[in-house]
Amino acid sequence: MNNKPYNNNMNYDGTECESADQTTTLFDTDRQTERQMPLTLEILYRDEDIIAVNKPAGMLVHRSWLDKHETRFVMQTLRDQIGQHVYTVHRLDRPTSGVLVLALNQAAARRLSQQFEHKRIEKVYLALVRGFLDGSGTIDYPLKVRLDKIADKFSQQEKEAQSAVTHYQALAQIEMPYPAGRYPTTRYSLVRLSPQTGRKHQLRRHLKHLHHPIIGDSAYGDLRQNRTFTRQLGCCGLMLHAQQIRFAHPITGQEVNICAGVDENWQRMLNIFKWKINNHDLY
Repeated sequence: MNNKPYNNNMNYDGTECESADQTTTLFDTDRQTERQMPLTLEILYRDEDIIAVNKPAGMLVHRSWLDKHETRFVMQTLRDQIGQHVYTVHRLDRPTSGVLVLALNQAAARRLSQQFEHKRIEKVYLALVRGFLDGSGTIDYPLKVRLDKIADKFSQQEKEAQSAVTHYQALAQIEMPYPAGRYPTTRYSLVRLSPQTGRKHQLRRHLKHLHHPIIGDSAYGDLRQNRTFTRQLGCCGLMLHAQQIRFAHPITGQEVNICAGVDENWQRMLNIFKWKINNHDLY
């Protein structure tokens, strides 16, 4: 990948930059308009027992109190698309794009859920983060359960932190000639993430812990960096993509390896930074 600074001082995509007041709301990563959600989903893999789709950023996996007015969800959209009931076995945060696996029968759902519970599923994410993150390493940092005032009002409020482990590897770095704070330039890193546990918002919270928050994260990120990123590049939303998942087929036991390509928002960023990613053989 190209790790050298990008030295073009003009608009980086050849178009006029958006004004600040136009970008202020673009990084509400937990909300997207229904008009942006597709009527059908990209199917990455399907057999008699399981199906995998490329979940769009902004789409909820299923109905949720998070947005009572939302009418389009992965489960309902896919059910209508294939004419068959589907079962959830794991989830992706609403603003996260990428590969999502669902079961097509109860037996497959039960066995896949057991694999997730016993941490037998291997997952790889891509993230664009603030600053230069070098090399590779492991983030072993316990996380407390984040309770919601509405959904968790009857839950125990003080819970001990749970173990949370994430492996990371830096893939590329770039320094752009525009400020996002007190420095005259802005630095970004493309990072590969592999969570070993599945805590709520684990990757987003772990990167914040490293002081390299994910770009576009309105909950744990740097809002000034987020606005600058959108103004300069025209990209918006959480820059976190579930790129690959690998597991044993719940019925046959054979290895299943599924990759999801990035969306237009990600591709725009990659083109501007002149980076290329390989959607296969990440392990």
